[in-house]
Amino acid sequence: MKLKIRRYRWSDLDTILALHRICLAEVGLMPGDGVYYDDDFPRIQEIYLACGGDFLVGESDARVVAMGGLKPVDTGTAEICRLRVHPEFQRRGFGAVMLVALERRAVELGFHSVRGDTTLNQEAALALYERLGWRELSREQVGGLTVVYGEKRLVPPAVLEF
Repeated sequence: MKLKIRRYRWSDLDTILALHRICLAEVGLMPGDGVYYDDDFPRIQEIYLACGGDFLVGESDARVVAMGGLKPVDTGTAEICRLRVHPEFQRRGFGAVMLVALERRAVELGFHSVRGDTTLNQEAALALYERLGWRELSREQVGGLTVVYGEKRLVPPAVLEF
């Protein structure tokens, strides 16, 4: 089973909002818990696309099953947000595919590093970030949860000169 990655379209809004909520519920979280919120979803164009970032969705068999956003922090750094894979499609490498696609897109957009966060109880996410070379920056207690912040320096593809 393959994952086809494409840019977010306005018609994806209800689907990705539902995906976000399903994925949070799977690990015992919910919007409004002090850490997670969902007020950025109706403003994806403004928050991610119009300001130099991006928002990608992953489809399998014409069904949106994964997503992730790039939100500029400053001229050199983007935050990876909303990295989600539907529980029925987890453990197939789709999270890694989405994260690598977001990292590559960040390089294309001129960013030199990416940042992100997850919670301590999201063990699969923590393992994914570690496996792909992210380093932990800090931890913070927020709303009864331990939030883990991380980053990765991006390496642009080598330019061959002849």
